[in-house]
Amino acid sequence: MARQLTIRAESWPIAGSFTISRGSKTKAEVVLVEIGDGAHVGRGECVPYARYGETIASAIATVERLRPEIQAGLDRTALQGTMPPGAARNALDCALWDLEAKRSGHPVWRLAGLAPPQAVTTAYTLSLGTVESMAAAARANAGRPLLKLKLSGPGDLDRVRAVHENAPQSRLIVDANEAWTAEIFSELAPQLLRLGVELIEQPLPATNDHVLADLARPVPVCADESCHDAASLPGIRGKYDAVNIKLDKTGGLTEALRLAAAAKAQGLAIMVGCMVATSLSMAPALLVAQDARWVDLDGPLLLAQDRAPGLVYQGNLVQPSSPSLWG
Repeated sequence: MARQLTIRAESWPIAGSFTISRGSKTKAEVVLVEIGDGAHVGRGECVPYARYGETIASAIATVERLRPEIQAGLDRTALQGTMPPGAARNALDCALWDLEAKRSGHPVWRLAGLAPPQAVTTAYTLSLGTVESMAAAARANAGRPLLKLKLSGPGDLDRVRAVHENAPQSRLIVDANEAWTAEIFSELAPQLLRLGVELIEQPLPATNDHVLADLARPVPVCADESCHDAASLPGIRGKYDAVNIKLDKTGGLTEALRLAAAAKAQGLAIMVGCMVATSLSMAPALLVAQDARWVDLDGPLLLAQDRAPGLVYQGNLVQPSSPSLWG
């Protein structure tokens, strides 16, 4: 019988608000895709991102255009050449992995030829705010081993210093979301090193990151907006020390695993990140995170309520997915 395809938009309230250099939001807007064969249903979730020209409506329309092929049995291999990387393909790819796991009775990690997944330690993100608000957030989360700070340029050194002083035992990652200039980077990087920062994520706009090749990088620099899939790697060579792998950029787990292998082969460190979303978005990424140096899969921790069943978080330690959730 023909497969069944269901697509729907969902809105998940954030606990408070989430602010980065591009703005604030109070809800996580996701697209849920379900593919059924009459006996089993595979699920995938994605977060369309305006920075990449995506919307909820455009992601749904992109999936909808493939309805005939999906219902006729389109597989993951064919999907890679049928749809470009991005959020829509992510939801489809992960739903197909989940469906295959349920039909075969084998977990995705085994189907992908991976080792059994273990719990990993995720960063916890502190939203961009005033020095005072970020200091308060650091105090409230001082027991977390890894904090990620959203930054924006002016006042960033004071923000990082305040977080470091109020959470002195926590390791720190900073993320400017393309908001810095080369001058800001050169000024801040040596001082951030002294404050214990171990990674600077996407400091410069992707359209102007070529200057990083000629700048000293006392703290490793990670490509986010500048690296989407394995085809992006030649363009970041010599400019970055690490890549942030997000399934909404790669277009799913299939390409994310390929990107991770290719990046490691080029000597790049691996970070696995996420958008603010439910545990269904995090579950596939946990498989990529097994060998990552930095893991940032805290999306559900930022929500007022997660999908049920969800991933089990014990502080910053997140357990692998149960089959009832995904995979």
